[in-house]
Amino acid sequence: MALRPDLLLAHAFAPARQRYVRRDAILYALGVGLGVDDPADLPFLLEDRLETLPTFGVTLGTPGLWIKAPEFGVTFAKLVHYEQAAEFHASLPPEANVVAQARVVSVLDRGEGKGALIVLEREIGDAQTLYCTLRQTLLLRADGGFGGTPAPHQPSLIPDRPPDHIARFPTDRRAALIYRLSGDLNPLHSDPEAAHRAGFERPILHGLASYGVAAVAVARALGHSPTQVKRLDCRFSGIVYPGDELNFRIWRTEEGAVFQAFVGERKALDQGRIAFREPT
Repeated sequence: MALRPDLLLAHAFAPARQRYVRRDAILYALGVGLGVDDPADLPFLLEDRLETLPTFGVTLGTPGLWIKAPEFGVTFAKLVHYEQAAEFHASLPPEANVVAQARVVSVLDRGEGKGALIVLEREIGDAQTLYCTLRQTLLLRADGGFGGTPAPHQPSLIPDRPPDHIARFPTDRRAALIYRLSGDLNPLHSDPEAAHRAGFERPILHGLASYGVAAVAVARALGHSPTQVKRLDCRFSGIVYPGDELNFRIWRTEEGAVFQAFVGERKALDQGRIAFREPT
């Protein structure tokens, strides 16, 4: 069945309501690697002084596997999470009742054999506050060439010069098993047989776990608390296995920085961009 961009763009998402508590925010912080010999991690891990990582927002109010519905014509087995962007408007409280509202912003055609891009926006807030706006870009590797709006060329954000900072962040061998407790139960990240069927030597780390690591590692490399992150964008360029060390190359900009992350010589994150708010 051919891709149906008209149905994708017209799809009406029901509001997704979720209650989270301190335990959930702490599990998320553990899942992105906090809690290893750094006292600065404790405010994200102890209930009596709990601060919430901004990137915890990406786990809230997810719309599930809506795109798997056959009427959309998506080749689900060839779909990958390509990019993640977020604006963090206000600090998430340690516990809250939130509502997420999603919509498809665009469906773009990269051409025959190159795939299609879907951008899904999700706003998360409560009756008083909009906490964050998330933009998830999905690459439909098998569904390009449908004659739709062409995907624009995006020049690289990464400067052609040595980085201003290097930051290293080792991941735990158990990282994927912990991160999955924040809601992504895909067996690709936990079951060796599922990982082997997908062509990997063992379960891989969630892309959004690496995204959360980036917020912590890059912010701290630049002298900021992770709570000051007000924007974080990146592209998922390669796999990360639990236990790998992520090596960040960081270039300062007026609003924050741009970055990449590597595992050895293998690029894992690209086109990273981060911005900060002033401390309160």
